[in-house]
Amino acid sequence: MTNFIPPERIFPTSRRDARAASHVPSSPQTESAAYRLAFQDTDFLLREDLRPVRFQLELLKPELLLEEANIASTLVFYGSARIPSPELAETLVASATTNEQRAVAERLKAKARYYDAARQLARLASRTPVDEAGNRHFVVCSGGGPSIMEAANRGAADEGAESIGLNIVLPHEQLPNPYVTPELSFQFHYFALRKMHFLIRARAVAVFPGGYGTFDEMFELLTLIQTGKVRPLPILLFGRDFWTRMVNFQGLADEGVIAREDLELIYWAEDAEEAWEHVQRFYAERDQPGDTTDTDGS
Repeated sequence: MTNFIPPERIFPTSRRDARAASHVPSSPQTESAAYRLAFQDTDFLLREDLRPVRFQLELLKPELLLEEANIASTLVFYGSARIPSPELAETLVASATTNEQRAVAERLKAKARYYDAARQLARLASRTPVDEAGNRHFVVCSGGGPSIMEAANRGAADEGAESIGLNIVLPHEQLPNPYVTPELSFQFHYFALRKMHFLIRARAVAVFPGGYGTFDEMFELLTLIQTGKVRPLPILLFGRDFWTRMVNFQGLADEGVIAREDLELIYWAEDAEEAWEHVQRFYAERDQPGDTTDTDGS
């Protein structure tokens, strides 16, 4: 008698159920929205009281795909969506039509060096070898947009490495930059879920000059570390002159609203090689970058 191997499952897959549902004969009952399979009913999924389900889906989809891609840790890049690449800096100045616009364009042009720094740091991180288990570490992760985000993804592409883009739905059109790996290009509706995915796998964060969004991401991370919600990790703050003009970090300590040791959460950087060496020293002195202990505060 031959050995009989039973099937792995007795229920059909959801995909097969969905195909079967599409062949139901038309009738007043089957044409009603109430008859649609719940997971195929967009109107149902977009109801106000289904928001918790949408939260879960937005957390789960990128998590599953990143896990399947064997991405164990990331190097996250925050920064402005307005700083031009060196190739476009002169064009930005030339397109200014007023003295005020020209002055702003010149200041943005002066920051184009940070585009190059982000690109080089991404190149260095992307050279990290795969570990024995096949997991990838310090995979470049950006917001998927232009400027500093583009530089990060571009640096990974220079090395032939994959990189992540976490795009967000905005009132104005924002497409992923062309250097994001298509299979790792995600779109979010909820800022909160996007923020979680920035940090769940983060083992270092590089922050470049930026606006409200960059401030938001940076100060949230500093707060999470300060309050013990996540373990300390390298926070590479590029552009000391910019940041100390925008924020008086020392003044916060002098006023007693943060502790003096909180200033040590930041590593000031201008050079990509120096910043990457700091990341390597940080983990050589503490633990391994492949440690995947949760960093999402849950």
